[in-house]
Amino acid sequence: MITVEDAKKLIQEQAGPLIPVTETLTQAAGMVLAADIFSTLDIPAFNQSSMDGYAFSFSGWQTHTTLQIAGEMQAGSNETIAFSSEQAIRIFTGAPVPEGADTVVMQEKVTTENGKLIIQDERLSPGGNVRLQGSEIKSGALALAAGTFLSPAAIGFLAGIGITTVEVYRKPIVSIIVTGKELQQPGNPLQYGQVYESNSVTLTAALRQINIRDVKVSLADDDLVILKTILELVMKESDVVLLTGGISVGDYDFVLEAVSQCGVKKIFHRVKQRPGKPLYFGKKNHQLVFGLPGNPSSVLTCFYEYVLPALQKLSNHTNNGLKILQAPLAKSFQKPEGLTHFLKGFYDGEKVRALDAQESYRLSSFARANCLIKIDEDTTHCDEQENVEIHLLPE
Repeated sequence: MITVEDAKKLIQEQAGPLIPVTETLTQAAGMVLAADIFSTLDIPAFNQSSMDGYAFSFSGWQTHTTLQIAGEMQAGSNETIAFSSEQAIRIFTGAPVPEGADTVVMQEKVTTENGKLIIQDERLSPGGNVRLQGSEIKSGALALAAGTFLSPAAIGFLAGIGITTVEVYRKPIVSIIVTGKELQQPGNPLQYGQVYESNSVTLTAALRQINIRDVKVSLADDDLVILKTILELVMKESDVVLLTGGISVGDYDFVLEAVSQCGVKKIFHRVKQRPGKPLYFGKKNHQLVFGLPGNPSSVLTCFYEYVLPALQKLSNHTNNGLKILQAPLAKSFQKPEGLTHFLKGFYDGEKVRALDAQESYRLSSFARANCLIKIDEDTTHCDEQENVEIHLLPE
């Protein structure tokens, strides 16, 4: 067995960003930019009013005090209006500020009488309420650098400067292979000796939570030929393969033999941890293969601690893994030496407590957990109020 730290290091060494692709802005949301983007024009492309009011020359107003209203300018208008320093133009939010005007006063700060404008804003200064041409970004300026995560705001910013497609690191294609003769699909009656299959549903939900939607699920009996056939098929179209169950050394555990016969190079098998000790990781060309234990809690723990960082690296995310904090324990904890423990926990913002039902086959505590508590392999006792490392689960 290898340590948790060594296992994570090996995965990071073997995983690398996928080849960039070109996507529309809508499809690129949640991805990472693969190339710098430069603006091809000034934004705004003209001096623009930031509110409903009146546009005028500030120096003209100081000279004449009262201004003659000479027309109006709506948002989207391409009309050219010329006026003198003695005049003002009724203007609306987003409309072009006419040539000769440099200031806009909000409509709540004026009165009008017989076509004349009387300004009653003592705080108004030259250039007030005008968005200058190029104040958002200048033509030729860097809009977003390669490596930027395309959040909704980033997508909106790019749309606002006229960008329609971007080069991004694509999300990986993931295949899930669930093994086990004892598994029954939810919705069907359970026969004696059967359990409901939940691992594929759990993993698919976890993948959707990080915006990976190209997911294929296959079911395999505890049969080497069947498993190898399915594995060969999914590896033709997958970047990552997740196998659940069959990774130990029992008479009906065929995952190790199947991945070997399919040409997958073993990087490691078995990690000094609980749950998830039988964890397997291998690679063939650029494809990553994870053999996850069959117990539901082990599957999800291994996904968050090992698979998630690999998927993020494939997509070139800078945040490789769960957010890590230190928090005081609400109650003391003991464990044997030799294995790192990942405990389902709940962090209330001040303290963290280990939940009950920590067994690897039980998901009920995981359903209430918002973090995993990591207790190192050499640690045997943690006191109440002692700081421990917690890994916050995605929300």
